[in-house]
Amino acid sequence: MSTNTPLKTLFLNPPSFENFDGGASSRWPATREIESYWYPVWLAYPAGLLEGSRLLDAPPHHVSATETIEIAKDYEFLVLFTSTVGWEGDQRLAEAIKAANPSIKVAFVGPPVTTSPDKALNECTALDFICRREFDYSVVEFAQGKPLNEILGISYKADGKVVHNPDRPQVEDLDAMPWATKIYKRDMDVTRYNVPFLLHPYIALYSTRGCPAQCTFCLWPQTLSGHAWRKRSTDDVAAELKWAKENFPDVKEFFFDDDTFNIQKARTIELCEKLKPLKLTWSCTSRVTTDRETLKAMKDAGCRLLIVGFESGDPQILKNIKKGATVERARAFAKDCNDLGLVVHGDFILGLPGETKESIQNTINFAKSLDVETIQVSIAHAYPGTEFYDYAAKNGFITNEGAMMDAGGHQMAHIEYPGLPKEYVLEMVHKFYDAYYFRPKAAFRVIWKAVVNRDVPRLYVEAKAFLKLRSQRNKMVKDAKKLQGKTPDPVSAGA
Repeated sequence: MSTNTPLKTLFLNPPSFENFDGGASSRWPATREIESYWYPVWLAYPAGLLEGSRLLDAPPHHVSATETIEIAKDYEFLVLFTSTVGWEGDQRLAEAIKAANPSIKVAFVGPPVTTSPDKALNECTALDFICRREFDYSVVEFAQGKPLNEILGISYKADGKVVHNPDRPQVEDLDAMPWATKIYKRDMDVTRYNVPFLLHPYIALYSTRGCPAQCTFCLWPQTLSGHAWRKRSTDDVAAELKWAKENFPDVKEFFFDDDTFNIQKARTIELCEKLKPLKLTWSCTSRVTTDRETLKAMKDAGCRLLIVGFESGDPQILKNIKKGATVERARAFAKDCNDLGLVVHGDFILGLPGETKESIQNTINFAKSLDVETIQVSIAHAYPGTEFYDYAAKNGFITNEGAMMDAGGHQMAHIEYPGLPKEYVLEMVHKFYDAYYFRPKAAFRVIWKAVVNRDVPRLYVEAKAFLKLRSQRNKMVKDAKKLQGKTPDPVSAGA
């Protein structure tokens, strides 16, 4: 194999369920209330390091499994980003790709192969190797001809036995990485990416990797990016955004999809000073510990919206999941954002350790009191490799044989605590949305925003999708209740 010409490589975020929000940048892979697609940012970096490669993001581009198999015939090396919920289908797809192109080499990357490399290699005959944790340079070295036994951070089979090479140190020099936005320009149609609470079209990128927070349920720091927080220089981030603004004139918003964008005040303020002259609209993830001064600097530099993991309104649950935040701090943060004109999209999770019927009601009341612009309510999923999974498995709380979704990709409760049936938690997700959005204040805000943004057609499409999935979820709840013969307590939907 020549070291001058790398293997022709296909980086694949695989086809999956319709409306499926998963793969290479989704922290909670599952079908959403409304069709949404995140960018496969992790795959963009090695794609930018390998000449002649292609990044195929199948779900938003509606590329079928059959079409994917056909495309892969033209490549020598496949790098597929798998997920826990997509593992079975990804395995079958890889085997079909190899059957159609027997000489192709196949590597899987992503959380499931990091946490269970032996299982992956023993189950999937198509695999040549898997990458544990960060995989940028591991796959590039293989494509450039380096022998398997010399590549750090990979596992593979030799003579029928699984071999684990030593771990690869985390990437420290993030400025040496190519810009993800250049790969979007080369390989993707940015208009295919839609997240209901972001302006359309939007572009996502990272300015940091890793998250020092210790949240027990969060998949990425525990299985891929790690807890060590590494940052790009503010000059490099600003230069990429300047380039992206010029090359994507129709993009309305840039989204920093970092695990924790603004955890370091001085760095955030420095970056804001460099973003301000670009006159961009941007959004990011945020923790509720961010102070008002930092939030003001962000707003002044063009920040529009923050995605915030409030998770729960119950103080004990926040302690149980090691959130490192309090209900009181969350309230002060939400008030600061409201005062400064920053929009907040709040994430909440039902079914975390310590959950009770009372704590669920506390969280619903807490969410209504915060009154943020939009919310997302998830069922707690214990992903292998997380502290939450270890806790749930040790205590026998995992049910459904660990199934996290039904055949249509809809979230299923798979954690059940004594006195809290999983069917109850599923119904409370449904009631949470109703209690929140079917208040006159919240409903008016959604409609008014669409009118102001001249985005009524998008609202119509999303409202239809939301009500359709609401009806499906309602049916799931009713079917589950018939099986259980149990009725959850009613929830107050008052303001």
